[in-house]
Amino acid sequence: MYRNFRFDVTASSGRARCGVIKTPHGEIKTPAFVFCGTKASVKGVFPQHLAETGTQIILSNTYHLFSYPGADHIRKRGGLHKFIGWNGPMLTDSGGFQIFSLGYGSVADEIKGRRNGVSSLIKTDEEGAFFKSFRDGSPQLLTPERSMAVQRALGADLTVAFDECTPYHVDKIRTEQSMERSHRWEKRSLDEFVRENDFSQALYGIVQGGVYFDLRKRSAEFVNENSFFASAVGGTLGSTKEQMYEVVEATVKELNLARPIHLLGIGGISDIFEGIGAGIDTFDCVHPTRIARHGGALVKAEYRDCKTREHINLKRSEYAVDDNPIESDCDCPTCRTFSRAYLHYLLKANELLALTAIAVHNVRFMNKLMEEIRTAISSGNLKETAGKWR
Repeated sequence: MYRNFRFDVTASSGRARCGVIKTPHGEIKTPAFVFCGTKASVKGVFPQHLAETGTQIILSNTYHLFSYPGADHIRKRGGLHKFIGWNGPMLTDSGGFQIFSLGYGSVADEIKGRRNGVSSLIKTDEEGAFFKSFRDGSPQLLTPERSMAVQRALGADLTVAFDECTPYHVDKIRTEQSMERSHRWEKRSLDEFVRENDFSQALYGIVQGGVYFDLRKRSAEFVNENSFFASAVGGTLGSTKEQMYEVVEATVKELNLARPIHLLGIGGISDIFEGIGAGIDTFDCVHPTRIARHGGALVKAEYRDCKTREHINLKRSEYAVDDNPIESDCDCPTCRTFSRAYLHYLLKANELLALTAIAVHNVRFMNKLMEEIRTAISSGNLKETAGKWR
C-alpha cells in the first residue's frame, strides 16, 4: 500500500534513534523538525531560505486550506508543492486539531484562524465537525472522508487521519468517548485513503487518550493494528511539562517501532530532547517562526539572557549597542550579515526585514539542532549534546 514510502532505522542510542523516511519528494533524515506553513506559507521565509538552511520537510494545514483558497483551487494549480514552490517532502495535518481549538478556545487566534470572532465550532457529531468559516461565516462540514479528499487534492506526501482532541481537564469518561470517536473517524479515514490510494501519499494514525495511560495504551494498540504507515502522538498531553514527558514516554513504549513516530505540535528544545529520548522521530511546531515575529531569536544555552527562556528577545534595550551576531558560531545568512544592534533597530523601526531575518536564523537553528542530535545518537553522546543546547 505504501510502495513509494519506506522507513529504515540507521542508528540508535537507548530509545533514541536515527532513521530515514523515504517519500516521492525525497528523503527525511530523522530525528527531524517539520516547519509549519499553516496557510501554505512558512511565515516570513522564502522556500529557498528553507532549503538553504537545511529544511527537509514542511507542513500545511487542512482546515485552513479547506476554508481558503479551497483544495480544488490548489489542485488546479498543480498541488501544494507547485503552488508554493517547494520541491521537498510535505505533510498535511487532518484539521482535527482545529476542532479542539474552535471548541475550547484555548489556542491563539493565529492558529485557530479566527478573525474578529467569526470562526466558531457549531458542533461535532458522529458524522464530523460543523463550523462557521473564518472567511465569511458560512456553515462548513469536515468529515473523515472530506479531510482525506482535501489532503489528496493538496498532494502532500504524508497525510494524517481525522481525529478529535480534548483538553487535559476533561474527565476520563469524556476522554474515552472522544478517543473512541477518534478511532472510528481514523478507520473511516483509512478506508477512504485505501479506496483512492494511488501510492503518492502515506497515512499517519493518531494516538489519543489524554493523560490516561490505559487509554493511551488502547489507542496505541488501535493504531498498531491498522495499516497506517506511521504513528502520531496527538491530543492533550497534560498540564505540565513533566506530565507531558510521562505521557509521551508511556505512549511511545506501546507503539510499533517499525513505523516512524511523530509528536504533534511540540517544538521546545528541552521538549525535543525528552521526546527523542523516548523514541520520537519527528516534531512539528509553529514556535520558531512565531517567536521571530516578536523579536525572539533561538539560542544555545551559552547565549541566553534568561534561564527560563530558550531564546533572547532582541527588542530589549541592551541589544541596541550589541554588535555581535545572534550567535557567533551560527552559519545562517542572518548571523553572517547582521548584528544584534541592527536587528534591534529593525524591530523598533517596525521594518519587515527583522521578521524574516530572525525567522531565517530560527529555522537554521532548529535544523542545526536536529543535525547535531542525529550525529550524537550515532556516536552515543546524546547527553553531552543536550547539555550544549538545553
